[in-house]
Amino acid sequence: MREDTGHRTIIHLDMDCFYAAIEVRDRPALRGKPIGVGGARNRRGVLTTCNYEARKFGVRSAMPTFMALQRCPNLIVLPTRFDVYRREATVIRAILHRFTPLGAPLSLDEAYLDVTEHPGAHGALAQAIRDMIFHKTKLTSSAGIGPNKLIAKIASEINKPDGQLEVTPEQVPEFMKKLPVRKIWGIGPATEQKLERLGIKSCADLQRFSRAELEERFGKFGIELYDLCRGIDHRPIESDRERKSLSTEETFPVNLDTLEQCADRLEELFEELMADLAQKEATRTVTKIFVKLKFADFTRTTVERAGLAPTLGDYRTLLAEAFARTSKPVRLLGVGVRFAEIKPDEAQLSLL
Repeated sequence: MREDTGHRTIIHLDMDCFYAAIEVRDRPALRGKPIGVGGARNRRGVLTTCNYEARKFGVRSAMPTFMALQRCPNLIVLPTRFDVYRREATVIRAILHRFTPLGAPLSLDEAYLDVTEHPGAHGALAQAIRDMIFHKTKLTSSAGIGPNKLIAKIASEINKPDGQLEVTPEQVPEFMKKLPVRKIWGIGPATEQKLERLGIKSCADLQRFSRAELEERFGKFGIELYDLCRGIDHRPIESDRERKSLSTEETFPVNLDTLEQCADRLEELFEELMADLAQKEATRTVTKIFVKLKFADFTRTTVERAGLAPTLGDYRTLLAEAFARTSKPVRLLGVGVRFAEIKPDEAQLSLL
């Protein structure tokens, strides 16, 4: 029995260039070539993802396709195949569930796992999970192990691709001090520039400011920053039975300036949401659907409606309403559903 230290252990698992990796796996002739997936429609769309060969040219996910082709003229842009991606995601999630039922998929290619109660070394556990995924799918993944979601997420990015890093609770203070502020979730290019004007480049720099000073400069987000730059993150991993809503979202490295660009991304997020809904919450009753936007200045808006089925057409209507409220550049787009409350007797019946 593991000693109760009060600390959780979270694994953040991230598939390496998931969509692009599947395309290269299924078409070996593409290996070693710069590949982008999505967004080729009249070159008005944006890329869903790209492989590491493309990233060497400065190509990034959520980049407009025409810009990606300017940076990498030899870029091979392939259409998305969400039926294939969902199939592979189902295989991966079945593997994750074998190790712990306390998991929270963020999208088709990313998940958090609470392995606090799992016996044995957690680094070895993450390696075993990654090895099994590769054995079953021939796809590589990266992992971060830490005492909360923030640390695990950042750690998973450091040794990509096909690597992992564990950060113990004792290592968190030193680990955070060395990090650039850009590593903290919620900090995009605009906020990074604002912080640089204040002489803040690292989390150590940010830690010199009081909670009140950060709130004065950044509003509610400043209160979060005070904790995040110290590696403090109390966000839980909810079980499926506790979940009141289900959503998927994406923060873009380049802001989306038009409704058309947002609509391109909406379709892909909708596909991911429907896959999650079918795989994890097929028996739950949807009471509302919603679209949320976070703008370049970190203001937010959410539009939700009761009585609508989760269809792409209805989500497009909500997106148009949300975007029209300000028409500011969009840095985050999310879509989701809210569920009817599970009554105690219904929860008990599910155990029989």
